[in-house]
Amino acid sequence: MKRQPSELLNKEGAPEVKMYFNLIKSTVITLIMAVLFSCENSMTDIKEITQQDTLPVVTAFKIEFERTDSGYRQIILRSDLMERYGGDDPYSVFPDGFEITFYDTAGKPKSFIKANYGVSYEKRKLMRARNNVIVKNFETEEQLDTENLVWNQKKREIYSGTFVKISTPDKVVYGDSLRAHESFKWRDIYNMRGAFDYVEEELD
Repeated sequence: MKRQPSELLNKEGAPEVKMYFNLIKSTVITLIMAVLFSCENSMTDIKEITQQDTLPVVTAFKIEFERTDSGYRQIILRSDLMERYGGDDPYSVFPDGFEITFYDTAGKPKSFIKANYGVSYEKRKLMRARNNVIVKNFETEEQLDTENLVWNQKKREIYSGTFVKISTPDKVVYGDSLRAHESFKWRDIYNMRGAFDYVEEELD
């Protein structure tokens, strides 16, 4: 029996329809892969840009910075490692700690600040210190111990919003926070408590 043209088209057309759908499937997969690849490249670019923005522009070892006024030495900052970062708000990081010594007009050290970590913001003239922060006044022999400290260079003041311990030659004072002059010549201790006088033991 002779097949009708329409029947031939139906039977021979089935493979053509299957090939058509396979072509669509391949095209869709190709488009998806292209989009994913494009996204991957974009994410890589973003990651690289982010890494570039967080890389220090200057790294220095064993630094010593001196600030003078009218020929008189005021401050010396020392650190084993400094990493300087740029941007709109440039700052320097001292990941291995730092020490700042303050001098009087006669050139004698009068106080110092040291910590295991610090960040200094150049434009804001602000420095944040943390981890084993110590402030000492050589003239009064007083010492501050705390874990966080902010040094406002414009106001020449230091602040601590965490527990503080003040040691003097004759007593120890504790507080919840502190505001003081950078040289520690005056201070305000908040919620001060636990003043203990030192008593020297008599030797037999």
